[in-house]
Amino acid sequence: MFNFSAKRIALLSMLTAMASVTFLIEGLFPPMFIPGAKMGLSNIFSMLAVVLLSPIDGIILVAVRTTLGSLLVGNLSSWMYSFTAGVASVAVTGFLYWLLQNKVSLVSISVVGAVVHNITQNVIFCLVTSTPELFAYLPYLALIGIVAGLVVGVATVLLLKSVPFDRFLQTD
Repeated sequence: MFNFSAKRIALLSMLTAMASVTFLIEGLFPPMFIPGAKMGLSNIFSMLAVVLLSPIDGIILVAVRTTLGSLLVGNLSSWMYSFTAGVASVAVTGFLYWLLQNKVSLVSISVVGAVVHNITQNVIFCLVTSTPELFAYLPYLALIGIVAGLVVGVATVLLLKSVPFDRFLQTD
């Protein structure tokens, strides 16, 4: 059912480490347009995990990255937003990839995942803070999600074309 080979675990660990480092570096830059808005470049590695391994591996990567990231930056309250939105985004991305991988581009799937991520974070924030007025940010967050999804999707496609990931997944 689920192959826990050493190569699979090593690739997932490598992707998780790169996602975590990217998350920490991106946190050093100011937000885009709206407080807290980031490009989400660490999601490149979540997409790679979904494509190269499985959606479950993508969810594991997000769980580890959001937990480590929140612990390392000392902002545990952000964990509930990052974790929930990340899992929702990867779940949708994984489902769409499984369903439509030969029918639509990976960039399109990335855009949907990024928009789902931003909407989920906004919904969680509005529910936790009891401020439904902040739903007014949804159109802006959707636009930012489209841009972020394009960047993440294009970067993922370029990495898949240029890095020989198949060497990591070959069985002996």
